[in-house]
Amino acid sequence: MIAMKIHYLMHVSFEGLGGIEPWFVGHGFMLSRTRLFAGEQLPEPESVDGAVVMGGPMSVGDTGLFPWLNAEKRFIERVLRAGKPVLGVCLGAQLLADVMGSRIYRNRDTEIGWFPVTLSPTASSSPIFKGFPARFDAFHWHGDTFDIPDGAWAVGSSDACANQGFVVDNAVALQFHLESQPSGVMDLCRECADELVPAAFVQTPQVMLGDPARFLALLTLNHTLLGNLFADDSLAGDLPDKAA
Repeated sequence: MIAMKIHYLMHVSFEGLGGIEPWFVGHGFMLSRTRLFAGEQLPEPESVDGAVVMGGPMSVGDTGLFPWLNAEKRFIERVLRAGKPVLGVCLGAQLLADVMGSRIYRNRDTEIGWFPVTLSPTASSSPIFKGFPARFDAFHWHGDTFDIPDGAWAVGSSDACANQGFVVDNAVALQFHLESQPSGVMDLCRECADELVPAAFVQTPQVMLGDPARFLALLTLNHTLLGNLFADDSLAGDLPDKAA
């Protein structure tokens, strides 16, 4: 079998794959990355079999501050048009929505910490979310949100955010985080401490890091989703042969 080549995009040094990486490595996928913040160049979309677009503190419209966002959007669009699977997380989800023509805007509430996501009826019956409960705790760190693109179906909602993700064709966008692990949350608390302003949906670092069992449950959901997407061929289109 030919190993599937997954390319991931990083916007800041402290938001990597987290719990996503061990699943890909353990299942024989080939991983490569572009650290956009470090000026690394994007590959040709034809050279990869799928992409993962991670989070970051910037907004999709911050092209004046981060000119590489324009090239990144073109790369995402070309991968999508080629029918290859793309998973977008947080900012990555917003970038997918932007590329698909949806509006990105400030959410009513900043959502930082552990809050439940309720799956939509479509998500609950979809093979992409096979093995997920109808309601589960996820980790969040965002102030922006998006409209669901035309032709997509909504993943679910939380009390603070009506649109927690969408699925369309070969793209899956998740506003929430399933990949977060304690070290990554500690990095966020350090690097984005200015965002921890007391509010209804903003938790303290002590609360976010206080229950290790939450991270174990999150890792299980994360690996379930990756298995559904990349091992079970749940996305539309033909995927390459997977590694044994």
